[in-house]
Amino acid sequence: MWFVYIIECKDGSLYTGSTNNLEERFKKHKEGKGAKYTRSHIPRKIVFSKKYRSKITAFKKEREIKNLVRSEKLEFIKSHSQPG
Repeated sequence: MWFVYIIECKDGSLYTGSTNNLEERFKKHKEGKGAKYTRSHIPRKIVFSKKYRSKITAFKKEREIKNLVRSEKLEFIKSHSQPG
């Protein structure tokens, strides 16, 4: 399984990525060993994640989300949040 995820950073910015191990990848981001972006924008929490069956499908969704402007990303997160 592959995951697409969005991290909210301490400065309020959003980072989108994909991985086959969400917990380990988030841990790497928090340790400063993840993406270059999250080394300078400290990750706070995962605000969205979704499983995909294939790497290709996950990469396509990641690219789609990365192409959204901030307001669209926030609406995307809101519309995909789990109640409760």
